[in-house]
Amino acid sequence: MTSDVKVRSLSADEAKTQIDQLSDVLLDCVEGGASVSFMLPMSRETALHFWQRVAGGVERGERTLLVAEDEQGIAGTVQLITDMPENQPHRADVAKLLVHRRARGAGIGRKLMEAVEQAAREQGRRVLVLDTASGTAERLYERLGWQRVGVVPDYALLPGGELCQTVFYYKHLD
Repeated sequence: MTSDVKVRSLSADEAKTQIDQLSDVLLDCVEGGASVSFMLPMSRETALHFWQRVAGGVERGERTLLVAEDEQGIAGTVQLITDMPENQPHRADVAKLLVHRRARGAGIGRKLMEAVEQAAREQGRRVLVLDTASGTAERLYERLGWQRVGVVPDYALLPGGELCQTVFYYKHLD
């Protein structure tokens, strides 16, 4: 249940100490077919390298890393990318909403999205943008008030190499 799930922000040092669990979540999502920028077969080294770069971004203040933890450890994660051009200090991108297959259907994605929106508010970000492979988390985003901008066909590849369309969303925060 989501009541047993704690969502929190990780510092760069915490991200580095949790890199194995973060990698487990990423690997599980890619192996499950999620279009999150990686292809199969995906090595653990690739996942570790990705999270090392993310921790560096957290350290530089370019992104916020949130995790959802349950009794088994990290069950999900999402990022708020705040490294924007000079003319977009009010905006941020939401990226890599990942929920381990063992924890899906328990509301973790919702809790992570609510937390990333709150983190954005606290950082003075009023416009958020995200994209998702069509057919994945669209219902979740729309239930949370995200506005669909449009669909780009053949935008990316699924982990197995098939082309997929991508849906773009935005949300204005109060």
